[in-house]
Amino acid sequence: MAVQALPISGTFLDEITHDIPSQNWGEAEWRREFSLFQKIGIDTAIIIRAGYKNRCIFPSKSVPGLLPVYEDLGELFFSLGDEYGIRIFFGLYDSGFHWHRRSWWKEVDLNRAFIDEAVERYGHHESFRGWYLCHETGRNDAHIIELFNHLGRHCKDRKDVPVLISPYPQGAKLFSSGSELSLDESFDHWDRIFASTRGAFDICAFQDGQVHYEELPRFASGIRELGDRYGVTIWSNVETFDRDMPIKFPPADWRLLRFKLETAAQSSEKAITFEFSHFLSPNSCYPAAQNLFRRYCEHFGLEVL
Repeated sequence: MAVQALPISGTFLDEITHDIPSQNWGEAEWRREFSLFQKIGIDTAIIIRAGYKNRCIFPSKSVPGLLPVYEDLGELFFSLGDEYGIRIFFGLYDSGFHWHRRSWWKEVDLNRAFIDEAVERYGHHESFRGWYLCHETGRNDAHIIELFNHLGRHCKDRKDVPVLISPYPQGAKLFSSGSELSLDESFDHWDRIFASTRGAFDICAFQDGQVHYEELPRFASGIRELGDRYGVTIWSNVETFDRDMPIKFPPADWRLLRFKLETAAQSSEKAITFEFSHFLSPNSCYPAAQNLFRRYCEHFGLEVL
């Protein structure tokens, strides 16, 4: 019996463009994109990080040393979310420094002020429906338990909406030289993390591109078991870019994306992606993304082009 693929109903928004190029979109291009989200069933957009190192999507007063900020993209995203009925999850600030140096309390202090500022600026929007803890990890390391506990609970104290994390497997496609973990080791690490962070986050959407394709079904089912054990809702972060090519990062091969969406259907309540606008949108700067969108629409019977 054929497995039905799980359609993508959420996407990250990456406008700090940490490792993918800027598409230089303004309000008109983003309005076109949010309209498309509504047409194809994307009801959730996650700002992957509102600030990173010396960059921010709004003129923050709580983060020192920022480069000039010329527009408030946060206000644009929340306003478009209000207009098109898209839930927005607000991603926090990643210093790229303090928590990597194990000074987790400095990361927390910066983010407490950043969270307060976000609620003051955007908390009135109907579309403000979640938080995203942007500190990604593959294992119980870098004081991730302290970060999740302090940041997730402060988010909920300031605005009580669901908190999402999107970690990654410490797999062989991302790590080498003995630093990768087996699937059983990963489950052990995440068992400890889930057990020690009860109530700090509500949803976990693992990235799916760091383990070999043949390992993905077992990894996904194992994470679902942990979610059931600890009361964490499990989504899948189905990457729509390809990690197997020697360049960073082309849109995915449709055949592999279909396999990942079929795998997600067996273990997840929702499929989100990194990242629709670059790698799957017909409006993307990548021509291959436009073709991938056609294949995606054909498979799910979407008539939007």
